[in-house]
Amino acid sequence: MEYKFSNEVTEEKGVEHTENNKTVVFDQKPTPAFTGASWVALMAGIVAFCIGLFNTEMQLNEKGYYFTILLFGLFSAVSVQKNVRDKLEGLSVTEMYYGISWFAALASITLLVIGLWNADLDLSEKGFYSMSFLLSLFSAIAVQKNTRDKKYIDSLKEK
Repeated sequence: MEYKFSNEVTEEKGVEHTENNKTVVFDQKPTPAFTGASWVALMAGIVAFCIGLFNTEMQLNEKGYYFTILLFGLFSAVSVQKNVRDKLEGLSVTEMYYGISWFAALASITLLVIGLWNADLDLSEKGFYSMSFLLSLFSAIAVQKNTRDKKYIDSLKEK
């Protein structure tokens, strides 16, 4: 299905997809189940990562490094999602900020990989941090998408 988002709201609400001369209108909010699952995954990833940091035998500066990488990664993932969506909807996005957002997202993942590669941790612990970090990033994108979709559909219904 082709989705076309726009700032301008026309008489036809939602998105059109023509198939055999049929028009399908996309005007549904994300389901509560998907929204809830996204929030649960986000909280599970963040909480698991932080509990792992709290319980590990690292120096405080190492714990701070990993916690900062988590925050940096979450912010950059949401920023990338917003920029990609803005471009899709035809909103103005500077190439500088778009590039910085992608660089920051990739840098956070790279910094986590470098940190874990050099860390004196068991392989299972490295895997735990990697997976909880990636779960957090992915679910942050899903939560941002759900929030954006809900706002978009609500704006269509208001007009």
